[in-house]
Amino acid sequence: MYLLCAVTSVITGCLVLFKMRSLLSQHKAKLVLLWQDRICSYLRDWLTRSTQPERMLKYVLERAVAGVPQSVVDTIDEFCKSTEWAMNVGDEKGLILDQIVSEVNPSIVLELGTYCGYSTIRIARLLQPGARLYTVEFNPDTAKVAKQIIAHAGVGDQVQLLVGSSWDLIPELREKFDVKKLDFVFLDHWKESYTRDAKLLEACDLLRKGTVLLADNVICPGAPDYLEYIRHHSRYQSEYYPSHLEYTQIEDGLEKSVYLG
Repeated sequence: MYLLCAVTSVITGCLVLFKMRSLLSQHKAKLVLLWQDRICSYLRDWLTRSTQPERMLKYVLERAVAGVPQSVVDTIDEFCKSTEWAMNVGDEKGLILDQIVSEVNPSIVLELGTYCGYSTIRIARLLQPGARLYTVEFNPDTAKVAKQIIAHAGVGDQVQLLVGSSWDLIPELREKFDVKKLDFVFLDHWKESYTRDAKLLEACDLLRKGTVLLADNVICPGAPDYLEYIRHHSRYQSEYYPSHLEYTQIEDGLEKSVYLG
C-alpha cells in the first residue's frame, strides 16, 4: 500500500510539473510577443518617428538586389534577426511554406495578411508563369510599403494587393477579380479571424476538392478555435507541421488542411 501511494504521488507530482512547465512556456511566449511586437516596436517608432514597415522598406531598398526575390527574402530575414524582430512567417517556417506551395503548384493563390510582403514574395517566387496571387492587407499604410517591397523583388506582375478587410474582400473575389476557385490559401492575419474566413471561403464556394489551406501561428500566439474547427470538420484532412515562432525558439507551427469537397 505504501509503495502504491508513493508511486501515485510521484506520478501526480510529474503531471503537476509538466502542467506548470506547459503554462510557463505559454506565459514566456506571450511575454516575448508582448515585448517584441508591442513594447520594442512602440519604442522604436517613437524614437525614430517611423514605423517598422518603413524601416524594413529602407533596409530592403539599401541592401537587397532589385528584381531578385530571394535577395529580398534573405534581406528581410537579416533585418529581423539583426535589427528588429518582425512577425513574418520567418525563415524556418518559410521553408515549410515553400515545400507546400511547391507540392500544390497553385494557379490561383489567396493570402490573408500581407504585412510587408515577405510571405507574398516567398510564395510568388515559386509560382508558374500565369499564376496569380491575391494578397489582402487591412492597413493601407502597411500596404503601401508592401507594394514597394514586392515591386523591388520583381514579382509585382503576379501579385495583386487588395486593401481592406478579408470579410469584405473575400465575397468580391468572384465578381470583381474573376476568381472561380482557389488552389491555395495562406492564412496569416488576425488569428481570431481564421475560422470566420475559412467558413466564408466555403460559403462563397471558392474552395474546390483539393484546395489547400495553410495557417500560420496556430500555436503562438495561437488559433485554438480554428484548430478545433478544421481538425474536426469532415470536409478537411489536416496535418500539423511543428516549428518555431519566427526568429525564436518558441514552439509554433503551421496547420495544413486539404478541402475534400
